[in-house]
Amino acid sequence: MNKITLNGTWNLAEENGQELCTLQVPGTVLSGLLDAKLIEDPFYRLNEDPTRALFWKDYVFTREFDVSKETLGEDQIVLVCEGLDTLATIEINGKEAAKTDNMHRTWRIPVKEYLHAGKNTIRIVFASVLRYIEEYQYTPEKEIHYVPCGAMKGNQLIRKAHSMFGWDWGSQTIDAGIFRDIYLESYSHPRLSDVRIRQQHGEDVTVSVEAAVTGNVSGHYQIRCSIREAQENAAVIDSVEAGLTPYQKTAPDAADDYQSKLELTVTDPKLWWPNGYGSQPLYLVTTELFDEQGTVVETVTKRIGLRTLTVSTEKDAWGNEFAFCVNGVKIFAMGGNYIPEDCLYTRIRKKDQEFLLDSCVQAHFNCVRVWGGGYYPSDAFYDMCDEKGLIVWQDLMYACNVYDVTDAFAENCRQETVDNVRRLRHHASLGLWCGNNEIESAWYHWPDFQTESPYLRADYIKLFEDVLPKAVRANDDQTFYWHSSPSSGGCFDFPDDDTRGDKHYWDVWHGQKPFTDYRKYFFRFCSEFGFQSFPCMKTVESFTEPADRNIFSRVMENHQKNDSANGKMLYYLSENFRYPESFEKLLYITQVLQGMAIKYGVDHWRRNRGRCMGTLYWQVNDDWPVASWSSIDYYGRWKALHYMAKKFYAPQAVSIVMDDTQAEVWLENESMEEKAYTVTFYVKNTKGAVLKEVTVSGSGSALGATKVLTESVGEFLPEKYHVFVEAVLRMDGEIVQNDVETLVPYKYLEMEKADVAVTVEEYPEYFAIRLTGNGFVPFVALDFADADVIFEDNFFHLTDNSEKVIRLYKKNIRSGALTDADAVKEQLVITTLN
Repeated sequence: MNKITLNGTWNLAEENGQELCTLQVPGTVLSGLLDAKLIEDPFYRLNEDPTRALFWKDYVFTREFDVSKETLGEDQIVLVCEGLDTLATIEINGKEAAKTDNMHRTWRIPVKEYLHAGKNTIRIVFASVLRYIEEYQYTPEKEIHYVPCGAMKGNQLIRKAHSMFGWDWGSQTIDAGIFRDIYLESYSHPRLSDVRIRQQHGEDVTVSVEAAVTGNVSGHYQIRCSIREAQENAAVIDSVEAGLTPYQKTAPDAADDYQSKLELTVTDPKLWWPNGYGSQPLYLVTTELFDEQGTVVETVTKRIGLRTLTVSTEKDAWGNEFAFCVNGVKIFAMGGNYIPEDCLYTRIRKKDQEFLLDSCVQAHFNCVRVWGGGYYPSDAFYDMCDEKGLIVWQDLMYACNVYDVTDAFAENCRQETVDNVRRLRHHASLGLWCGNNEIESAWYHWPDFQTESPYLRADYIKLFEDVLPKAVRANDDQTFYWHSSPSSGGCFDFPDDDTRGDKHYWDVWHGQKPFTDYRKYFFRFCSEFGFQSFPCMKTVESFTEPADRNIFSRVMENHQKNDSANGKMLYYLSENFRYPESFEKLLYITQVLQGMAIKYGVDHWRRNRGRCMGTLYWQVNDDWPVASWSSIDYYGRWKALHYMAKKFYAPQAVSIVMDDTQAEVWLENESMEEKAYTVTFYVKNTKGAVLKEVTVSGSGSALGATKVLTESVGEFLPEKYHVFVEAVLRMDGEIVQNDVETLVPYKYLEMEKADVAVTVEEYPEYFAIRLTGNGFVPFVALDFADADVIFEDNFFHLTDNSEKVIRLYKKNIRSGALTDADAVKEQLVITTLN
């Protein structure tokens, strides 16, 4: 097979013929216009509005390419488009070759009849999706009225990432173009059209390979499969050969003519584990199609991990559990929800994805949920999840919408599912397929859904309980399938049941309930819960002018897509803290609030491990600079929440539960062995003096939560405005972590003005930042005005006058001139609550 890339330089014009610029493909209208400096930054101030208006127009991408006589002599020439966004008409040498209408599909278009030897021209016209939506013809009984918060009406009528039309955290930037690779394939031999891998685990692991072949196999062709470890110069573990037999078609999309089924055996298998439970060894399965001379005409290699991975929904004392089960071990899922990293998809680069996923690993995630309102990430994303031990909860790309499921729409969605399931099913990290985000729950009880037509409700059943599950199972019968999130199992069977399935909980935030409200609920798996904050000052400066820096200015409210959310943050601030003295400190205190909120929930559910088996907070990242629920902002800057997640998701974590007169201290141990611990519980005054001290030792149960002590604090209530409690966890003589609680809200706590002394020492791999406070100094935040870094710890407490050392590893200096210890000390900015 020969491949001719069509990536590279293309010409961009408006459909009316006005030439605009050249652009690099993969590329889009916005990437081209930005590179040519024909538009301003879409994210700056109020530029979202003129950027959105650009997409009432049609755009034309053109380029020339050469085709040799040898290429033209091949039996088949196929144009492969891995990502066309979205309504595209493809012309080759002035003749229409195809129309496409789904950015989530890979399009394979036979084009030999349109080509000639020498120079050829390809022209792709991207029609306005806004005009398509405006002109869409509903049948009378199926007109849709519901619009998700922050999105544009009609976003669901087209198979394009919903969030490109805006969301309650996202910009309405729309865009259009060729966002992934485009190329020609030419060949005269049969093709390996599909390679499907299954595993059966016993003392050894049997890897079954089902290879499908399409094309003319009039000669004698065979299949050879082999497996080896995925490391350089690894020896082949097993290799088998087999002939081809006619394919027994059982699915409507089965275009394959022949198949071969082979089995490979791996003795002494090295099992793949999620992050925190073991290592992530990977294997390469190579499938070759060769002819009677032994010439290999095509090779497909897939990298797999040997593991069993499913979701247990067994009945138990509290209902039915919902737990990832890996190699027979039920784990507590710890992670967050992932959205596209940028509104401009061609700016989503592998290195940015790797930074984000590395940040998840540093915060002890073992799971990420790819949310259904965005897109299916690149192969590289899933490869890195395999390598890093991050289980992927994979939504299909549907979220918070009502769909008009015509026959054509259903078939388009089915083929989209086939494309992506076949692309992703072999990954070790793939934990489950989920049909959609929140739509079953919405049809069950959201008020605005109840006014929609019953015909549209029937369309939900058609698409999400029939078409899509069948398409998934026909192409992947080994990965757990879940109809919706949240759900109890489908068919509108009380999808928000606390005792079954997964749960989205938003009363803390949307309902303005206090953080302690989390402790009332014992969900089986909480797959969404969240709390907003502003990004840091450096990020706000990237999209504002000084006059804009008031949270109720037009610009700041335009970079806040959740209705009344800035006011919600002020409400929660008023419940917990005093009003800050500056805009910059207001940004800081919202991040502290966000971290506190999510910590309350995670600590509670980890203490109830067994009843609850996972938490995925909303959300990990942003796709533009914005106030949102993210723990890492658009520029990759960790907020307080991500630093706190590194602690509350730690394999061994300590937490305090307070009521009016007593404190409980808990150890959460998410490892497969008992852990010996020593916990010291303190009552201290705000000057740092110890008023009470209790130390206990013991062993924390494997994969469990242990209450290590209960202590009365009633005697300190008369001094409640001047005291706090602290629990310090030690293992093997070293401090692992601490937790702090107060007897009253922080706004009532009487503390001296913070005075933090700092020294910095340089070592070969890191800078040691030594800090000493003057008593209780809560939520100490470190930053640099002109550098971006990731600290070993941040937003921590100084609880007395002893020294705390924070390491800044040089590998975690992302930008800035921190050349020596003096530079670090001079540029360091410290913010504290007091």
